[in-house]
Amino acid sequence: MNKKSKTYFNWSTGKDSSLALYYAMKDQALSIDLLLTSVNAYHNRVSMHGLSRELLEIQAKSIGLPLATIELPESPSMKIYSEKMHLTINQLKKEKFTDCIFGDIFLEDLRSYREEQLMPLKIKSHYPLWKKNTKDLIHDFIDLGFKAVVLTLNSNLLDKSFLGRVIDKDFINDLPENVDPCGENGEFHTFCFDGPIFKTPIEFTKGEEIYRTYKSPDKDSKKDIGFWFLDLIPK
Repeated sequence: MNKKSKTYFNWSTGKDSSLALYYAMKDQALSIDLLLTSVNAYHNRVSMHGLSRELLEIQAKSIGLPLATIELPESPSMKIYSEKMHLTINQLKKEKFTDCIFGDIFLEDLRSYREEQLMPLKIKSHYPLWKKNTKDLIHDFIDLGFKAVVLTLNSNLLDKSFLGRVIDKDFINDLPENVDPCGENGEFHTFCFDGPIFKTPIEFTKGEEIYRTYKSPDKDSKKDIGFWFLDLIPK
């Protein structure tokens, strides 16, 4: 019998990560032994969308996998992020990890960046959702019994009424035509709280709704991008 590759999963806490992990667990060549998440140490929250560290830890416990975090400062530059990531992955390499998994679907530039960063460390990356139709993926997610709640959205693309909604078929049908069903372009982010990868559902209540604006990454655009955030509180 071939030995399975020791693998860590780049965990974002949302629906794409959850579905990718579900698929990856069926890969007989991989042994998934760790979840890895970037955390803003200043705010004690997941970097991408502000989920509390406590809910992240509860989620990992329900999945049944160890959790490691990359601790980032309040406003990390790309240089600091890359350095922190390199140090973490180098340590994982010493712990005999050879492979990793991402939940990306079709962002070519992001995949290229990831692979360039991993190449010197000889870590092989896997993308279970890559190039799959996002409408098919989101329906698969729902049909498998996963549940996720929207905790961040781009207010330039989605009405605030979508914040806090659970991902179901009504949610998908209500999305504007210019919004990807999986939010792959950053239209919205989610927290997955139930489904076949969890031992028990994660219980929470909805807290404060916060609005923030950020400068557009498009240098030619003078319009700021607004984001709504929903704080989720563990029960």
